[in-house]
Amino acid sequence: MAEYSSPLVAGPGGLMTDEVGVITGELELRSTRDDSGAVTVSVRYAGADEWYGLTGASTALADPADLEPLHELLVAVLNRPEG
Repeated sequence: MAEYSSPLVAGPGGLMTDEVGVITGELELRSTRDDSGAVTVSVRYAGADEWYGLTGASTALADPADLEPLHELLVAVLNRPEG
């Protein structure tokens, strides 16, 4: 299983999760791909233990090499430290 993780700051309105609704502030984003190609994107508060699924972000990738650019794109779009 491949995995990437990056810190980010949610912009105004935060990020919607499947389990607890919107979360805001300093977060960590994790993208994983299992052997079947299923991708899961999850987020947690910086330093916390519990991960939450990012609403609408599950997908599948045929090529394992595509996970890194997908993760980098998500971080670029979701990281909004200036608001």
